[in-house]
Amino acid sequence: MSSLTAALGRSALGRPTLADRLVSRSILTDVMLVAGGAAFTGLLAQIAVPLWPVPITGQTLAVLLVGSTLGALRGMVSLAVYAVLGIAGVPWFSEATAGWHVVAGPTGGYIIGFVIAAGLTGWLAQRSFDRKVLGAVASFAAGTLVTFAIGLPWLAASLGLTLSQTLEAGLYPFIVGGIVKTLIAAGIIPLAWKLTSRRK
Repeated sequence: MSSLTAALGRSALGRPTLADRLVSRSILTDVMLVAGGAAFTGLLAQIAVPLWPVPITGQTLAVLLVGSTLGALRGMVSLAVYAVLGIAGVPWFSEATAGWHVVAGPTGGYIIGFVIAAGLTGWLAQRSFDRKVLGAVASFAAGTLVTFAIGLPWLAASLGLTLSQTLEAGLYPFIVGGIVKTLIAAGIIPLAWKLTSRRK
């Protein structure tokens, strides 16, 4: 194991994540997992229901799965790569958009929030929250709340909205979807842990 990989492991205290159960840890696998997580987020971002100013997308489900699977550090790096490459021109923000104007616009806070949410769900995963359904629900609900905690003030500041307008535009339309995505992720990850445990 290289010194860089060892440092990554030491900086992310806790039990191994699902990714560590599936593949051996190395710089190459870390890079591939980070890139794969960014691409997966970009793919699910294209599953979208167009709404203004914030569309309903599959991004938040991807964030929960990537953070939990990769852990705090790799999860945050993966979502940061997603954001940076999207700013640089890769058309994988929602509805195949790209560019700085997306992050600087009304939805930018959600994209920033994805990085923090992936870190939180990854941190909790490294403490085994994601191995049982109830713990996974708590972890993914927390990650979802973090996304909104950053996204909503950004939305309000970007468009000059009142609190009521912000909630109507940036929260209320997403409550049911957020619950559904939390439950989907909380079904997938514990099941994956069970399957890998049986295989091992």
